[in-house]
Amino acid sequence: MKVKGYEDLTVWQRSIDLTAEIYQLVKKLPKEEMYELSSQMRRSAVSIASNIAEGQARKSTKEFTNFLSIAQGSKAELETQLIICNRLNYLTKDETETARAFLLEIGKMLAVLVQKLRDNN
Repeated sequence: MKVKGYEDLTVWQRSIDLTAEIYQLVKKLPKEEMYELSSQMRRSAVSIASNIAEGQARKSTKEFTNFLSIAQGSKAELETQLIICNRLNYLTKDETETARAFLLEIGKMLAVLVQKLRDNN
């Protein structure tokens, strides 16, 4: 699988879209969560796209696969944080619907990409 750069990867593009969505969502959290939950959510979202980019830039299939695994972990963190926001009534399920849809799509894309990289190696 050959790509010119991480910017060509749809999964990276969707991760950037997700990050923008999360930055908008955390503005709705209570002020007392500004340095806790909202900060962690922003870092988790940024981590997904960042690990995809860093892994692809390493030019090694093994390293790329490892960084995609880290991105999957950050995705799971962010899913958990959204569930916490729902449980604490900080955000409604409707408010998190777009972010959850991005996470579902990104998760599927990451799994497919990892499988393709393993199959080609």
